[in-house]
Amino acid sequence: MSLKAQISEDMKTAMRAKDSVRLGAIRLLQAAIKQREVDERIELDDSNVIAVIEKMLKQRRDSIAAYESANRHDLADVEKFEVTVLQTYLPQQLTEDEIKAILEKVVVDTGASGIKDMGKVMAEIKPLVAGRADMGKISGLIKTRLG
Repeated sequence: MSLKAQISEDMKTAMRAKDSVRLGAIRLLQAAIKQREVDERIELDDSNVIAVIEKMLKQRRDSIAAYESANRHDLADVEKFEVTVLQTYLPQQLTEDEIKAILEKVVVDTGASGIKDMGKVMAEIKPLVAGRADMGKISGLIKTRLG
């Protein structure tokens, strides 16, 4: 079953269960997917849907930080719930050790020797970890490794 079909099925399940909070989060996801399809005039495959989900997760995390700094914990809680819903559609996340092993292999393969090679390493590692790790965290690990 494709990711889009799974999202549609989950939306139907949330409707039947009258789970309005979960339903709202799934509808936001479906709207973002549909918007991208209309904008680019394409049918999104699973990898593109994962990219949409990752973008939404980044937006949610930024919002959570802003809400918490403004002492709006009620709004932050809503965003946190949406993050948990969105994460269910991502593939199994990589462990810290798996990420470090992939990073080390990419550094050796690219011959990266310093922070100036960060872009080269990011370009190589991104397709290997897409949807399975937070790219912000990966960026920090690369800086630490090359710095």
